[in-house]
Amino acid sequence: MAALIDAINVKRKMYFEFENSPYYCLESEISTPTARGGQTLVRLKMRNLITRAVFDKTFKAQDKFKEPDLELDEASYLYSDADGSYFLDQASFETLNLSGDMIGDALDFLIEGAILQIHKFNGNPIGIQLPQQVELAVTYTEPGVRGDTASGAVTKPAKLETGLEIRVPFFVKQGETIKVYTETREFAGRV
Repeated sequence: MAALIDAINVKRKMYFEFENSPYYCLESEISTPTARGGQTLVRLKMRNLITRAVFDKTFKAQDKFKEPDLELDEASYLYSDADGSYFLDQASFETLNLSGDMIGDALDFLIEGAILQIHKFNGNPIGIQLPQQVELAVTYTEPGVRGDTASGAVTKPAKLETGLEIRVPFFVKQGETIKVYTETREFAGRV
């Protein structure tokens, strides 16, 4: 039997199962009543890991959730086509196909051979977890003009090898490899 988690104990970045689907907690807010006899309520902002839908829901503090049967398996990105994206499970060497809905906009960060984590719910792949930062090559950017300042305060647009466009400091040149934060899509530094 899977362990049960009280709603009041669900914190940010935790996984739980609700209505037979796995969820990820984005925010947790506890409201304690001032009147006697009032119930403590927990408002959760949560993401369904299968549909990717995000919504707020309020629960009583004593409501219980099951721990989801979630696995994180290491996989490498192979390629994408009209049927989805393909990954090679690093443990079983099985090829996994994930649909465009499961991948979302993660293709902006994926290059062939990139290692990442695949979420599996009850043994079936449902999505991916990108690393905090990825290294991508700059395929096009204007040359820096104003003395190539190293302070990073002034930025210019740059196109990366996956097609993603971000703003980079003036000192970044075409052909360089840079680090990009996957969550914010911002420049993180040079390699």
